[in-house]
This record gives sequence, structure tokens and C-alpha cells, in this order.
Amino acid sequence: MSAFRNPEVVIVGGGIGGSALALSLAHVEIATTILEKSTLHVDRVRGEWISPWGVAETERLGIYDLLRQAGGHHVTKHVGYGDDVDAATAISEAQDLTMFANAGFKPPLCIGHPHSCDLLNAAAVQNGVELLRDVNEVQVIPGASPKVLFHHDGREHHFTPRLVIGADGRNSIVRRQAGIQLHRDPTHHLMAGMLVDEIEGWPDSVQTLGTEGDINFLVFPQSRKRARLYVCYSIDQKRRFAGADNQARLLDAFRLLCVPDSRYIANGVPAGPCNSYGNEDTWTDTPLAPGVVLIGDAAGHNDPIIGQGLSITYRDARMVRDLMLENREWTPAIFAPYVEERRERMRRLRLVATMFSVLYVEFGTRARERRIKYREERMKNPALDPAVAAMLGPEILPSEAYNEEVIERLRAA
Repeated sequence: MSAFRNPEVVIVGGGIGGSALALSLAHVEIATTILEKSTLHVDRVRGEWISPWGVAETERLGIYDLLRQAGGHHVTKHVGYGDDVDAATAISEAQDLTMFANAGFKPPLCIGHPHSCDLLNAAAVQNGVELLRDVNEVQVIPGASPKVLFHHDGREHHFTPRLVIGADGRNSIVRRQAGIQLHRDPTHHLMAGMLVDEIEGWPDSVQTLGTEGDINFLVFPQSRKRARLYVCYSIDQKRRFAGADNQARLLDAFRLLCVPDSRYIANGVPAGPCNSYGNEDTWTDTPLAPGVVLIGDAAGHNDPIIGQGLSITYRDARMVRDLMLENREWTPAIFAPYVEERRERMRRLRLVATMFSVLYVEFGTRARERRIKYREERMKNPALDPAVAAMLGPEILPSEAYNEEVIERLRAA
């Protein structure tokens, strides 16, 4: 017999998706318990930039004000520096990210991942969610009446909830125990990232993404002095940002000829670990089983090159919540709209991410010429620019923008 209450919903994973969904369910008095294996949320070098369509999802979930009050920072300008364009032209063609207000979208929002997790955890608990940390040996038994067994504080416990939500990340044990197949694309390249402080000279309103030499660089400010930096590089150089001095080498990579004032970035002070990981897509065709629904990375993740992870997760949480409230039966059939929408959403985002990877994380003379040609074509027909999908959501462009032929034409360029 467990010492804890038996909830209606058990959420395995207390990160962004799990805690956001738990908080939403608490607002409508659905008894929810979160099982989280960690005792502390740490910097894992990912998931801190929320695209405009993802910001809209935080508003629908009722957590936007919470994120803003806790330091969520809007970036309002995108400058596409790179070795395929001179700096003056890049600045003159800078994208005003506040223009999306005409379509009902706020600019991208940046906030630290561990901070967001702590914030949402605290809000969930304050609203009646039971959060159990340092949980291990979780076993989920799917079915019309699912069961959850786990160890906590040296004891074994079990729940018999009405529904189990798997929000336990890329290596989801809930997914494996529910027998849900995960598909994976080959890794295209590697990506290293680090949080950096003391970059006071870099304007906190400006984000940038571009390619110089054999790296693709990304800068996302979080405040006047802090930014998250990323470098994408060839999979053939897997040791490039490994070892004891990897932080210094990542900062040195930002001594860029194509970016004015890049010295402010390169002279920054590391504020977190420097980690590398592979860039690829994973997905599940049907992220559910009887009594079990997957959200966020547990259901498959998009290649981080286009930064859609948080937006995907927030939409997952919002859609699952809405369907749970529309029909309190919570059978697999009621989640069919989520399954169908997510399947197509992830397919489209895979195409967008592949296009970005081909454009910005392939190097050499031919790749540079491809970027120059693409820039010219994009100016002629901005309606088919995949960057719009990364900003405003994968349903915003006409369907022909999500055809495999787009990638084939790009590779042939």
C-alpha cells in the first residue's frame, strides 16, 4: 500500500512538458502526481528558445506571464550573418521579429531550462500537484486500468491512475514499457552549446544564425549579459569540442570575421557546461497505448538545428490537456486528433530541419554557393521560406513547402 494518494493522472517526468501539463490539470482540479528521477534540474545545454508559435502555446496553457515574470526574455531582431553575405547587407536585411504581432504572435522567448523546470514545478505544487523526486525503478503497465510501480525513499509504491503521461525525455522508459516504436533519422552533424555571461557589448535584442568556414553558429540572448551559444560542426570532427578545455575552444569559435562585435561573445565567461550531441530527428507514429500518452521528447524530438523542442512540447501538453477536458473517458480513441496532428507536425518540421541542415551545416565552396543562391531565391519568394515555419508553426506555409522535392532541389543546387 502506497503512503501517497492515488491520483487520477500520473506523469512520469517533471521537466517542461510534464510540469506544464500537471499545472494545467491542477487548475481544473484533476488530481495529478509527477514522478521525477532527479533531485535537481541541471543545465543540459538545450531547450531555451521558444519560437513565436510556441510562445502562443504558453499563453494557451496559462504560463506565459509566469515565464515572463521569472525573467523570460524576448529577442526582437534576427540578423543572418555568414560568409555568404557581407555584414552591412546582413544588418540591412535584419528581420524585425515584432512584425509577427500582425499575425497574433509575440517574438521568440528565451529562458533557462533548469530555471523553467523549477518554476513550473513550484507552480504545480502550489496548485495541488504532488511532486515526488528521487524516484527510481519506475514500471508502467499499460491497459484500460494502467498501473505504475516505483521506488521512493527506500520503499516500493504503486498507483492505479486513470491515465499515465510519459514525459520522461528522449530515453523514455514509459515509451519502451508501452511498446511504442521510435523511428530515427541518421545523425547529420554535431552541435555543441554553452551558457555564457559577461557579454555586455552584444545587443540583447539580437539573435543570429549563420555559417563561417566549417561551423554553423547560433547566439540567443537571455538577458543583457547572458546568452546561449551553439556551434554546429561536421560529424567527422567529433572530438572538436571535447576535453578539459572545451569551453575555451567553443568561445574561440566565436571569433568570427563575418560578425561585427563577435569579440563580445568570444570574451564571455562560461556560465555552464559545454556539451555536444548529435543532430537528428526521432518520431513515433502513434505516441500512445492503452492508458498511456507520450508528450515532448518521449514522443520523438525534432533536430535541434531549428530550435523547436520547447514549442513542440508546449503544444503537446496543451493538446493533450484540451482533449482530456473535452472527454473525460480518456480512452486511446479520444487522443486521435493529437496523434494525427503531431504526426504531420513532426513530418513537416523534419523537412524544415533537413533544409536548414543542408543549407547551414554543410561546408565548402559548393555549400557557400548554395547559400548565396538560396538567399536570392528567398528574397523573390519569401512565402516559401522555411524559417517562417520555424517561427510561426509548421501549419503556416502552403503544403507544397513541405514536399521532399524541396530538399532534392536544394541538394542539387
